[in-house]
Amino acid sequence: MAGTEPYRIQTISELHRLIGLPGPEHPLISVINLEAVNRTGKRPGNRVFDFYAIALKRHCNGIFKYGQQQYEFRDGIMYFMAPGQVFAPIIIDEKKESKMSGWMLYIHPDFLWNTPLAKAIRKYEYFDYSVNEALSLTEKEEAIIIGLMQNIQMEYHANMDKFSQDIIISQIETLLNYSDRFYHRQFLTRKIENHQILDRLEDMLTNYFNSTDLLTRGLPSVQFIAEKLNISPNYLGSLLKMLTGRNTQQHIQDKMIEKAKEKISTTELSVSEISHELGFDHPQSFSRLFKAKTGLSPLAFRQTFN
Repeated sequence: MAGTEPYRIQTISELHRLIGLPGPEHPLISVINLEAVNRTGKRPGNRVFDFYAIALKRHCNGIFKYGQQQYEFRDGIMYFMAPGQVFAPIIIDEKKESKMSGWMLYIHPDFLWNTPLAKAIRKYEYFDYSVNEALSLTEKEEAIIIGLMQNIQMEYHANMDKFSQDIIISQIETLLNYSDRFYHRQFLTRKIENHQILDRLEDMLTNYFNSTDLLTRGLPSVQFIAEKLNISPNYLGSLLKMLTGRNTQQHIQDKMIEKAKEKISTTELSVSEISHELGFDHPQSFSRLFKAKTGLSPLAFRQTFN
């Protein structure tokens, strides 16, 4: 039911019970072949995992809601979830036989405890992408990811020894790094779509800086811009960094500096008045940012036009 609290799944063992599988061989990590999952019976809709989930799904007759977006899975689609994110499957036709296949990797944070990956995993921004920003894999890429998941599964199937955790952690890091590479490839291959986002961003910032929003609301936030573009803040930042070498905040500041230069060079407004019109509460904050970006104070910049 809409509006109800999501069902929280705290352990991987609980997840196995929920989807009709025997208990996991390791309580903190599990690789699941989705063809083995029992999809009959009633299960909760909205779910929150207290562990990481990495999915490679194919041939699914349902729409999945992840964050604020909905997505219909096609062949070779990967998505990533960090602990605490909401995930909700929505079945289109319950009478239609589900032919979903693929693999899932679940990792409890405790498995990473006291390893470098415990902190390093936060650098992989795709854990905070929306589902419509999922990773579309080629057949070759899909084979690499499946192979890594199967290697992880094979390692914890064997007798665990003092080397097992390090080997599994290494395999997880390799999988995450390959995923990073594949996202990089996706940013490059979707040139038209990505440049359309850049064009929309530029138009949005131009309109915002030419309106009264700047005076009444101040500088637009990264969250505000991302929502207007209907993509997640992290995905927007990754896309801009890849295509331009600059993040969203830097793009916003560049547009502000551009507007500030226009006001300084074409009006007789004081620095205090200009900073106010640009949404700054304190002229000193504006002057510091302007000098950091241009190498000149606002007054020194104005003097170059005299």
